Amino acid sequence: MSVTRHAIILLTGGAVAGIVIGFLIGWFSNNPEPAAAAPLPTADPTVSKILMDEINSDKIEEYLQYLSSEPHIAGRDVDEVKLVNYIKDLWNDFGFDVEVHPYDVLLSYPNQEDSNLISILLENGTEIEKSTPFEKVLDETQESDKVVNPFVAYSATGDVTGNLVYVNYARVEDFIRLTRDLGVDPSGHVCISRYGRIFRGSKASLAQEYGCKGLIIYSDPIDYTVSWVNPYPDSWFLPGTGAQRGNLQSYKGDPLTPQYPALDTAWRMWENETSLPKIPVTPIGYDDAVKYLEKMGGDDAPEDWIGGLSITYKLGPGFEGDLNNTGQIKMHITTKNEIATTHNIFGYIKGTVEPDRYVLIGNHRDAWVFGAVDPSIGTSAMLEMSRSVGNAVKKGWKPRRTIIFCSWGAEEYGYLGTTEWVEEFQKLLSSRSVAYLNIDISVNGNYSLTMDALPNMNGLVYESTKLIPNPDQDEVAEGRTTLYDTWANRMPKEAANADSVPEIGTLGAGSDFTPFVQITGISAVDVGYTWDPALDIRSYPVYHSVYETFELVRKYIDPGFRINKAVAQLMTEIARRLIDDPILPFNCVDYGEKLKEDQEVFKSAYAQLFSENGIDLTRFDDAIEDFGIAAKQLHARIDAPLDTSDALLLRSINDQLMYLDRAFIDMNGIGERINFRHVIYAPSLHNTYASSAFPGLSDSLFDIEADPDQQGRWREVERQYSILLYHIGSAASTLRDVYPIRGHSNLNL
Repeated sequence: MSVTRHAIILLTGGAVAGIVIGFLIGWFSNNPEPAAAAPLPTADPTVSKILMDEINSDKIEEYLQYLSSEPHIAGRDVDEVKLVNYIKDLWNDFGFDVEVHPYDVLLSYPNQEDSNLISILLENGTEIEKSTPFEKVLDETQESDKVVNPFVAYSATGDVTGNLVYVNYARVEDFIRLTRDLGVDPSGHVCISRYGRIFRGSKASLAQEYGCKGLIIYSDPIDYTVSWVNPYPDSWFLPGTGAQRGNLQSYKGDPLTPQYPALDTAWRMWENETSLPKIPVTPIGYDDAVKYLEKMGGDDAPEDWIGGLSITYKLGPGFEGDLNNTGQIKMHITTKNEIATTHNIFGYIKGTVEPDRYVLIGNHRDAWVFGAVDPSIGTSAMLEMSRSVGNAVKKGWKPRRTIIFCSWGAEEYGYLGTTEWVEEFQKLLSSRSVAYLNIDISVNGNYSLTMDALPNMNGLVYESTKLIPNPDQDEVAEGRTTLYDTWANRMPKEAANADSVPEIGTLGAGSDFTPFVQITGISAVDVGYTWDPALDIRSYPVYHSVYETFELVRKYIDPGFRINKAVAQLMTEIARRLIDDPILPFNCVDYGEKLKEDQEVFKSAYAQLFSENGIDLTRFDDAIEDFGIAAKQLHARIDAPLDTSDALLLRSINDQLMYLDRAFIDMNGIGERINFRHVIYAPSLHNTYASSAFPGLSDSLFDIEADPDQQGRWREVERQYSILLYHIGSAASTLRDVYPIRGHSNLNL
C-alpha cells in the first residue's frame, strides 16, 4: 500500500475499519471495553519466561544486517519507503495492528555535486590544503552510492574567509576563558573546535554569539582513539578520515512549526524567522584538521586544551610563518534545507483490562549513513522484543494495558518525528500514557549496562536487571550471574561502598524520550550498554561516520549479539511490568530521595551565594521534605492490603503514580525554551545533551558573579526559585489522598 497524507491506516486480520489514531480514539469508540471482571487479574509471572525465552540473538543479527545494509538518511527513499515497509510488514506478521503517520518537516542535505570544503586561501586567490569532501572507503562494507558526504544539518550556506581561532570544545566556559583570560577575541574570525563535551548545536550557537564568521568542528584523536590500537577497520576506533555528521538545532522538533505538528494544515515560519544557525558550520576528520592547526600562530593553547595531534596547539588568530598575513581559512558550505516527508510507524496490541492506558516502546529509524549502532542496533532489539510480545499473545497472553511499539522518523535532525507526533497528540498522551521506553543505541560498547530514567522508575529497573542472565561469560565465571551484578560492580553509585546499587542517570535530552519527558511529563527510561570509561573517549569512536557498519558491530562491539539479546530481554521485562502489574511499578519515594540528593549538590554549590544575597533556602528544604512525606503516605496506602476487585481504587492510585511527572511540567517552558518544560530535569542551557537538576534555577545562576546587572540577574534567580518551589509543591499535592486538599497553609475555612 502506498503511503498517503496524514493518517495512513494499515490494519491487519480484519481489525476494525475507520480507526483514526487520535491514539485509538476511533477504535475504542467502535469497540466498547468489556466489563471489568471482579476480582481483577494479577500479573501472570509465567509470561515473563515466555517472553524471555523467545528472544533470539540470531534474529537480532538478521534484523541489524538488513537495517544497516544501505545508508538511510531521513527524508530519502531507503528510510521512508524501504525500511517503513520492512518494519510495517514485520509487525503485521507478528500480529500487531499497524499505522504510519507522515509529517512534512524541514530537513537538510549537502550538495553532493558541490561538496562542503575547507581550504587555505592565499592572497593571489589560490586555494591550498583543501579538505577531503568525502570519507575514504576503508573496507568493502561501506561502499554505496547512497552515502551522503560529511555535513551538519541546518548549517548556513555560503563562503566565508577569515583568520583561524582555536576554541577548544567551544563551550561557554571556553569562550569566556579565551576572551577574558587569554586575550583572544574570536569575533570576525573562523573558529575551529574539537567535538565532544557538549552538543554540536550548542557549539554553533555560542560561536555565533561570540561573533565567529564560521565554525569548523573536528574529532580530535585524544577523544576518539587510543594510541596503542590501530583505528578502523582494524578496531572500532576512529580513523583520521572519519567525520561526525549531526544536526545543529537546539530547539528540537520541526524548525518551521514550533509547538505545533507539521501537518498539511500547519502555518509555517520562514527560515529566517527561526533560531537556526546564521553561520556556516562543517565537520572534518583529524587528518584534515591537522593541516590547519599545525600552521596556526598566536600563543600556545593552555595545557588542558591540548589534543592528541602531534603538533603544538596554538590559539591564533591566523597562521604563522610564510602564511602569516598572506593566507586565510576559507569555508565553502553548500548545505541546503528543504521540506521533506518523514514517517512514524506504530504497531500496537490493545489491552484487555485498561485499553486506554498506553505503554510505549520506541526507537528512531533514520541514520546519517549505515547507522549500525545509531540507531539500528536498538531497532533490531526492539523488533525482537515485538516478535516476542506477538508470540506471547498468540500463545494466550492477554496484556492488561495497550502496547505500542514506535519507529520514529527523522530523529537525527532533532527528534522531528517524535516531537511532531507528541505535539499533535499531547492532550491524549498526557491523559493516557503510562511510560515511554527508549531503545536507541542499545549497545555501543561491551563493558557495562548504563541506564537513564526519571527517578520513579529506578526501582523497576533494578528489579528487572536482577532477572536477566549476564551476557558476559567472564563475569559469570567470577560469580556475577545477572545483568545487575556486572552493572553494580562496574558502575556503582557509591564507589567506596561494596553493596552500592548501580548508578542511574537522569534524563535530559539526546533521543526520542525527550518530547515525552519535556513536553508532556511522561515517565521514561533510556537503555544502553557502554564502553569502559577508563578509555576516556567522548562517544563510541565512529559515531555518525561512514564507518558505523554491520561488520563493526559484529566484529568489535557485540560478537554473537549476546549483549543486545540481554538488553532486549531487560526492556521486555520492564515493559511487561508496566503492561501487566495491577499497581504500576513506580516508586515516588525514590523520586523524593533523588530530589533530596540533587538539592544537596545544588546547596553545596550555591548556598553561600544565596545567603549573601538574602535568599532563604529553608523553603527549598521544606518543599522537598513535604514532597517526601506525601510520597511515603501514598506508598503506605499502596503497601496496605488493597481490594484488588475495586477497579476504581486501582485506577485512582495508578493515576497518582502515572501523573507525577506531569506536575513538574511548566507550560511556559524553561526560560525561553518552550519545548523544554520539566522544571526538575532538563538539559542545561548550553548543552542540550546533559541533564541538569533544577534547570531553570541553575541556568539563572550561570556565571552570575561576572554579570554587571546584578539586580536584574538576582531578580531572575528569585523568579526561577519561586517557579521551582511552586512545582514541587504541586507535585506533592498530586500524591496525597483525594481529600482534604492541602496547600501551603492548613487553614480551617
